[in-house]
Amino acid sequence: MQVETSRKLLSRPELLRQRELWRQAGLTTVFTNGVFDLLHRGHLLSLEAAAGFGDRLIVAVNSDCSARSLNKGEGRPFCPENDRALLVAALEAVDVVVIFDEPTPWELLKELRPDVLVKGAGYRLEQVVGREFAGRVELIPLLPEHSTTDLVERILKSLKL
Repeated sequence: MQVETSRKLLSRPELLRQRELWRQAGLTTVFTNGVFDLLHRGHLLSLEAAAGFGDRLIVAVNSDCSARSLNKGEGRPFCPENDRALLVAALEAVDVVVIFDEPTPWELLKELRPDVLVKGAGYRLEQVVGREFAGRVELIPLLPEHSTTDLVERILKSLKL
């Protein structure tokens, strides 16, 4: 039986209740986050790798306001937050998605306290926001030349803009 994708989108209070149910059931929760502006292979592989560290994968997606604060570039994010969240939720590796409005997921991680926090290897351990609230931190390799920024640059180059 397939889960309706939109049912994977949870509010923060719903996520915290779900996390408690998973904790009571002895399930390991994994957390990662990102903008996921133009979903690509690098995202897919990173999320599948993150899911491998536990029983349930929680993905926090930056809201539009939060994404703009990251200075990703003019006009970013290209896709609205609800579209980005829905696309991430459609991936089999992802169990739940929550949108967060702060510049970083620090507050969310403080509340959630996941068993595992996963970030890309572009970070050093001491740079990982909220690491103090997770049971452990895992840094996973990134697929070279598979970032949204790289994708946008290739598109612009092909259009000769």
